[in-house]
Amino acid sequence: MNKKLILSTLLPVLFLMIQACDESPQEEMMEEKYTFLIGAYTDNESQGIGFLTFDPENNLLQASTIAAGIINPSFVITNKAQTLAFAVEETDGEKGGKVKSFSLDRQTNTMQLLDTEDTFGAHPCYLSLDPKEEFLIVGNYSGGNFSAYKIEDGKLNHVQTYQHEGQSINPSRQESAHVHSVVFHPSGKYLLVGDLGTDKIHVYDFNPTFAVPFNNADTPYHEVEAGAGPRHLVVHPSGSPVYLVHELSAELGVYTFNNGEMARTQTVSLTDDDFIGEVGAAEVRISPDGKFVYASNRGDANDITVFEIENEGKLKFVERVKTGGEMPRNFIITKDGNYLLVAHQASHTITVFERNQRSGKLSKIDLETKYHKPVYFFGLD
Repeated sequence: MNKKLILSTLLPVLFLMIQACDESPQEEMMEEKYTFLIGAYTDNESQGIGFLTFDPENNLLQASTIAAGIINPSFVITNKAQTLAFAVEETDGEKGGKVKSFSLDRQTNTMQLLDTEDTFGAHPCYLSLDPKEEFLIVGNYSGGNFSAYKIEDGKLNHVQTYQHEGQSINPSRQESAHVHSVVFHPSGKYLLVGDLGTDKIHVYDFNPTFAVPFNNADTPYHEVEAGAGPRHLVVHPSGSPVYLVHELSAELGVYTFNNGEMARTQTVSLTDDDFIGEVGAAEVRISPDGKFVYASNRGDANDITVFEIENEGKLKFVERVKTGGEMPRNFIITKDGNYLLVAHQASHTITVFERNQRSGKLSKIDLETKYHKPVYFFGLD
């Protein structure tokens, strides 16, 4: 084959390859649109579970109600397929509060109620699915217990309620047990339960084939410092450590976890040394890359503290930033790690921060929307 023929054959191919190379960075630069379910407190029947859209490319942040008439749906989650949603009704009654299941249509972003069950404890405030999504666990704050339900075609069958007993040193907040979080360990073998009222992290063995799936682990609990007030906790994707919000002392505790055994290795403050005022530490999240930890503080602080994860899971302070609203009870990091959104219960606002993935630092974006008493986010695909 002569050289001219070879060139005439190869040049169009080379041109297409160069064009494709030029276009690929533009495709990578495309901003993603993010959607979330919003858990909230309600004052009337027009309010309920919310739906939030965040479109950075078009500078859009918009919230609306997706399921009205749900009373105080302060915690809402979905299964991995996002075909089922679950929400608490943080109320009190003869048989405690309520837990609800819904079918979720992601094409139309609509929800249809499937089931409503009693939680057998007052003021349910936390939900978890086991790794295989066969069981739903509900933490009841005022009831001081948690209830387990077997999920069958979206319906909830109650199988167990486990009651905590005890108190601690704060007479106004720790007069009895107050379950504030129920979190499965990544191994799927354990359930960790943060109890604000008793200053304990309870550890339960999880045996899904048993008639009673939850039983005390060999070491049934780890007792934290008196008056700390365990609230929300997260487990590092590697299985250890556990990062626990100490609500009443406005601290973050670092605890190793090894075959059901826990031990504290560090406690870091969520306030500056010269801070004076009310506190109320609330939420903790680990960045998607597992390198940073974020924790919010309410009261007079209204900020988020950023920590870098160092050797053995210990934390190094990075920065503390104001959230731009009142009572930042909850926040979420987008799955790609690019943004952090904050829900403010008292100011009825949602604010947005851009996140530097290398440093972990946050930069507030001039974008905000209103929603009535938002207190939880669940990210959708």
